[in-house]
Amino acid sequence: MTARLRRRIGFEIELMAPPGVSRRTLAFDLAGRCGGTVRPVWHHDSEPSLVPGLGRFLHLTQGFEVRRPGGELLCTLVDDVTLLAGLTPSAPAVPGWFRILTDDRRLLRLLAAQCNPGGSLAKVLDPVAALWGTEVQQHGPVYRLDDVAGATIALAAPLAGERERPCEVITPPLAANHQEALAELLEPARELGFTVPREAAVHLHLDGGPFRRPEALANLVRLFAYWRQPLRALLATNPACRRLAPLPEPLVAAVAGNPTTEELRGAAKAGGLTKFFDVNLTQVLTDTPPVRDTVEIRILPGGIDAGEIVDRAALAELLLDRCLEPEPVPAAPDDPAAASAALLELAAEALALRD
Repeated sequence: MTARLRRRIGFEIELMAPPGVSRRTLAFDLAGRCGGTVRPVWHHDSEPSLVPGLGRFLHLTQGFEVRRPGGELLCTLVDDVTLLAGLTPSAPAVPGWFRILTDDRRLLRLLAAQCNPGGSLAKVLDPVAALWGTEVQQHGPVYRLDDVAGATIALAAPLAGERERPCEVITPPLAANHQEALAELLEPARELGFTVPREAAVHLHLDGGPFRRPEALANLVRLFAYWRQPLRALLATNPACRRLAPLPEPLVAAVAGNPTTEELRGAAKAGGLTKFFDVNLTQVLTDTPPVRDTVEIRILPGGIDAGEIVDRAALAELLLDRCLEPEPVPAAPDDPAAASAALLELAAEALALRD
């Protein structure tokens, strides 16, 4: 029997469409089943640059919001640049699929606000060109927008390499009936031939508020640092998953004592903390109101079965409950088998306190 979840959780589930199918296909299928609507949206991401001196390109790719008849968000479907296995890099772009590239985050936000993700490649940069008082120039299949001094603002280019096939399913925060809500999304995906990519993961977003207390935040660090290998073994973390890393050493060293919030923030800054670690703590390590105030668990393996995803999420939820207790999370035993057993005991303790 599948476990039940108690917390509001948002899920990010990485899938791959079969050849000839796309995340747009799934969006319209889901909307058709519930009598809802589909709205094209931009997804913000980045990728390594081949241009000397420019480390990364920032880009906007096409995603889709699916809403129920009353306007309630069902899910958002977007690309994920970490999903590469099984794609053909040399495959030409499918008509209607394109992306916008720039090198400045402020420009990226402006482009997202002004450009239509449901429009055409040839016209997509025109609204921003009007702001600058310049004309979009075509260079082969690529459209380039420069300012009046000739500095490039953005490029719009066909989305080649089968990049329409990767599909990250993003749910709104789910407060109840988590398995049923996920099944409503994943069963149609399976029927369309979607599969779990080789690099896939499932990410959980849980309300960050309870973990802003320094004691709870320190326990989160202890859990994911001291128990890193047992956690990965118990949750079956995908070894091919990208953008995972152990928490930075200055942050781990800080929780050897009883750090204050400011000490934890300082240690996180010294360690170069970003979202791309086993657990994303960036939102709860700031006093600036975040866009999404969550703790993000990033080490669950990919999946397309709602029951299996919820079972693993329930175990992670119990371990996070343990982090809210005043006692420090202890160090893990050295023996791997003993560590796995001890981790289950921590979860059992949290379940006993909950009940």
